[in-house]
Amino acid sequence: MVIQHSARSSRTEPVQTWTPPTGSAAQIDADTWGAPRPRRRWFDNWDPHVRRAAKFLIAVLALTPLFALLARQFPEIIFDPWIMLYGFAVLSSTIYAFVLAYARYEDPAESRHSNHVAPLSFPPLPAVPTVSFLVAIKDERDVIERCVRSMVESDYPGLEVIVVDDASTDGTTEILRHLTTELNFTLIELERNVGKKNALVRGAEVATGEVIAFTDSDCVLAPDALRRCVAALVSEADLGAVSGHARALNADSTLLTKIQDTWYEGSFRVVKAAEASLGSVTCVSGPLAVFRRDAIWNYLPAWANDRFLGGEFKFATDRQLTGYVLGQKWRGRALKEQYPESHFVAAIDYPERKWRVGYVRSAKVWTVVPESPRAFFKQQVRWKKSFIRNLCFSGTFMWRRGLQPSVLYYGHAVWVAAAPLMAIRHMIWAPVNGLWLLTALYLGGIFIKGCAWAVAFAVDNPNSTRWRYRPLMGLISTLCLSWLLPYSLLTIRRNIWSRSL
Repeated sequence: MVIQHSARSSRTEPVQTWTPPTGSAAQIDADTWGAPRPRRRWFDNWDPHVRRAAKFLIAVLALTPLFALLARQFPEIIFDPWIMLYGFAVLSSTIYAFVLAYARYEDPAESRHSNHVAPLSFPPLPAVPTVSFLVAIKDERDVIERCVRSMVESDYPGLEVIVVDDASTDGTTEILRHLTTELNFTLIELERNVGKKNALVRGAEVATGEVIAFTDSDCVLAPDALRRCVAALVSEADLGAVSGHARALNADSTLLTKIQDTWYEGSFRVVKAAEASLGSVTCVSGPLAVFRRDAIWNYLPAWANDRFLGGEFKFATDRQLTGYVLGQKWRGRALKEQYPESHFVAAIDYPERKWRVGYVRSAKVWTVVPESPRAFFKQQVRWKKSFIRNLCFSGTFMWRRGLQPSVLYYGHAVWVAAAPLMAIRHMIWAPVNGLWLLTALYLGGIFIKGCAWAVAFAVDNPNSTRWRYRPLMGLISTLCLSWLLPYSLLTIRRNIWSRSL
């Protein structure tokens, strides 16, 4: 392992400017994220209880079409209980997530009226904690320079940036060596490929920050994204980790990337916001994952050496590390006892705490999404495998985190697991038996649900017309991606780490 430090002195002042990349393959919406941050809303100065009640009422009124569909389905449960109960549960959980996201969620980096008070047993971070920012790279010569530049040019003072080259062979190493002469970061060159998790742990060995942040090698960050995530950890002492908000960097490349961009927006703005309102975000996503050191340090060996079904498991990097934060109160001691000789465990034994995990909507990051169907489906297979592995870990303790987090977590798990069966019944069995109306109702429900997501996108991005692509994602997810779960389960032992799209 070769460690190369930049020749520049440590930067203590933030850089002055940064401009997102533009071009046919990496164009940022000028009418959304490229625009200046909006001014505070007129109701932000209201009493917190009045503001929350108003937001709840608005969210309920906006979801009237889904409530109507729910009321339409309810009487039919007695005639076809299992099938209709599934549809009823999916609609109910969707409405519940929307209400939580829009009526209860507050951005912890911006909220001035948070009602949450962290228990005194959680030690607060200093006002300006030291931060180590890590990325692992394997053969990313086309995207790595813009990623590293956006990391180094984050406006957080005194930032320690660590780049781990996981034995690249395509010229990435030479690009990084050249960048060390210009930018302030530490380059670690691994002599052999060890995989993403092990590469990041190698970087963590030299990290000194009280906060440890990760990004992916195909991402570009807004200058204030990291600072906002750290501010959230500082403001709420029991937050062990937070996720940023990701959108597609190459959204304008193809129809598929436009669809994925709207999907990412909803997955973060609604799903993660709903989970964050309960302090239980189940996946601090790779584009921007920020952790307190004491929430993950003792568990890095278990993370790097995670095994599943008798073999090394290279996926589930984001979900599994998040699971260690969420579940360490109940599983942490056993995880540490697996590696008592590791310096991550032996040097200092941090108490196992019931951390909350959050989401910072204002922390913007862009990531490259697959442009071709083949690359997209390969990515989704990896994600399905991560879901399966994490369900077998986090599923053993999420019920301990309370009723509401349990409903969101296990409800989503049931929806994902049953989706292939529902697709078979409505798209194959029903037409074969002449039940075309059943198929039409199924597709209609998917479309209506997709329209609800489209409305949410339009509300949060009033100057964008991309909302019209969101219903297409609902159809793709239900009719195509649901079939990937059985395949992912059957091929779960195929472990290949690659970010190549």
